[in-house]
Amino acid sequence: MEYILICILIIAFLYASVGHGGASGYHAVMALFAVEAILMKSTALTLNIFVAGISFYHYQKSGYFKWKLFLPFALGSIPLAYLGGVINVEEDIYKGILGIFLVFATLKMLGIIGKEREGLIKLPFGLGIIFGGILGFISGLIGIGGGIILSPVLLIFRWAKMKQAAAISALFILVNSVSGLSGIISSGNYKPIDDIWIWIIIAIIGGFAGSYFGSKKISSKRVQYLLSIILSIASIKLLITFFNFIV
Repeated sequence: MEYILICILIIAFLYASVGHGGASGYHAVMALFAVEAILMKSTALTLNIFVAGISFYHYQKSGYFKWKLFLPFALGSIPLAYLGGVINVEEDIYKGILGIFLVFATLKMLGIIGKEREGLIKLPFGLGIIFGGILGFISGLIGIGGGIILSPVLLIFRWAKMKQAAAISALFILVNSVSGLSGIISSGNYKPIDDIWIWIIIAIIGGFAGSYFGSKKISSKRVQYLLSIILSIASIKLLITFFNFIV
């Protein structure tokens, strides 16, 4: 029990330092510790709400948040995150989808995708709604906040700088997690891990520390590389389970 909580603490710290809630990391740890899939979605979104909320507070306080950039993504994502939360995916299919997105999260942690680029381009409002809707549905469906995808999208298309992307992603994760969790609860499928409040307290501690230092200045390259190893192992484990299911 203590080992998984230490991992949750580290993940909350690291993800909050870059404006994320940590759901992909929580999923990875739970997969490695063989937590039942039925518990993973509810647990990850619950922790996301607290950590992303803390992360947004610090980044917004530091002046990096832009409402005009956030609004179109939120308008598209909130209703579809709820819809995704209502849908209950078969366990092995769920693991396959999650495994694919953990690969994406690994690439983000390694800096292979989502690098900051020079110059900014104005976000087309309608395109933001479309992107937000797609990410929102995926977020609710598999139990992530969507920031691990939104953040590199903002940087790749030059819609935001690194710190701005972190601030926008933090609130995006928060609203998606609340919406997705509402869908899960309304469908009667809310099943978090036992002693969820202990996990929440640990995640809050890591989130406070990570978002505070991340919104100021912190270099966490080594920790990111270690986390990328965890994400890689978890994604491989989940994808092997999925491929065994479809073969």
